[in-house]
Amino acid sequence: MPGCFKKTLFALASLISFASFILIVVAMGTPKWMTGKILCKTGADLVNATDPELVKFIGEIYYGLFRGGKIRQCGLGGRRSKFTIFPHMVKKLNTGLHVMIIMFLCVAIFFSLVSFGFCILNAIKVPYRAITGPAGLCLWNFLAVGFIVLSVTSFMAAVKLHHLTERIANFQENIFQFVILEEEFEDCFWLCVAGATAHAVNLLLVAISGIHFPKIKTKTEEANVTAEDIMY
Repeated sequence: MPGCFKKTLFALASLISFASFILIVVAMGTPKWMTGKILCKTGADLVNATDPELVKFIGEIYYGLFRGGKIRQCGLGGRRSKFTIFPHMVKKLNTGLHVMIIMFLCVAIFFSLVSFGFCILNAIKVPYRAITGPAGLCLWNFLAVGFIVLSVTSFMAAVKLHHLTERIANFQENIFQFVILEEEFEDCFWLCVAGATAHAVNLLLVAISGIHFPKIKTKTEEANVTAEDIMY
């Protein structure tokens, strides 16, 4: 049986793994990974709008991995619309990269659950196999961190290098052309970063559990045994 100190560490690690699982699932299902301001360039050019008048042509956009929405401002007031990435819009994006982001997060979810299960196992008993012990926990948490980092960097590449926001804003826009003025990563994106941080903390906890702290030995007074003591 593991000691009380190790039980506490592994119990805490299991809670952190489960929290990371929840964070990633919530992040994937929420449509606010990115928000931005979009300028209706076509409308502004038609009326030759100056700086004070450009406000009438600046709308908003937000999106996640599966859906999003935008407010079009083309001089006639704001028009709200919602959209889904699958199945139609993904054809206009970098399909392979977008699917890879989702797959990376799904694999990270799997390893988060594996880490959660093995943390509970290590809190209950000392496993016989190394792969189910602290060494295995390091592996599962490291893989979870790796796949989350891959998904986050892939999403950043899609936004910055493949102009993801601009492609989404101009999807099925035959008349108006939109230009991106501002982009900002939102809470759901940072939830994934928090999930990776949680698994990094787990790696630290597992490392601490392997440290053998010296036991404090108390000196026992030597008893002076005499012949009279033996008789009684």
